[in-house]
Amino acid sequence: MLFVDEAGGYLIDAGQRRTFDPATRTWSSSLPKSSGEALSLVAAATWLQRRSGHPLRQPVAVIGPREASDAQLAAAEQVGAAMARIGFTVVCGGRQGVMEAVCRGVAAENGISIGLLPDAEAAAANAYVTVPIATGIGEARNAIVARSGFGLVVIGDSYGTLSEVALGLQFGRPVFGLLGAAIVNGVRGCENVDAAIDGVCKVALGLG
Repeated sequence: MLFVDEAGGYLIDAGQRRTFDPATRTWSSSLPKSSGEALSLVAAATWLQRRSGHPLRQPVAVIGPREASDAQLAAAEQVGAAMARIGFTVVCGGRQGVMEAVCRGVAAENGISIGLLPDAEAAAANAYVTVPIATGIGEARNAIVARSGFGLVVIGDSYGTLSEVALGLQFGRPVFGLLGAAIVNGVRGCENVDAAIDGVCKVALGLG
């Protein structure tokens, strides 16, 4: 169970008897007498991003194919909206399909999405990208997407998506898979969107 001490400016893990300092992003073995307000993983990550004064600046990557099913698109939009509500910036490939859906979800919650485009012109971005970056390096931009996120949420599968999954794993990034994501050693399969969001929050809080 996680708690927050608003006055002290830190999180408390009562089960492990330790505290989380958002400034240094580390857990220490000290446990204060006051346990503060109990929080879910999402609420704890939201506190970190919006009220701690020391938000995680590195974005979370959301990846998936341009040709996606309705269920995959809906999940991507839900993930984007949740990431924005928490206060995470989202990075993606900036084009259509899952990428457009996640940006649409981010935009609906007034969040920030970064689209790393393979194209040489920012006009190629979908209409919901907040910050389009035209890399002009083609599919090599997949490596930048995979490297830039502190974790990856993958929805569905394609050759390009699989390359980002493999690169993310090679870079040591945690990868959370949904709705047909490639079954690759190291990908953490999630039953639903909420499980993927909890996984991302655990990583941001140094718990997973």
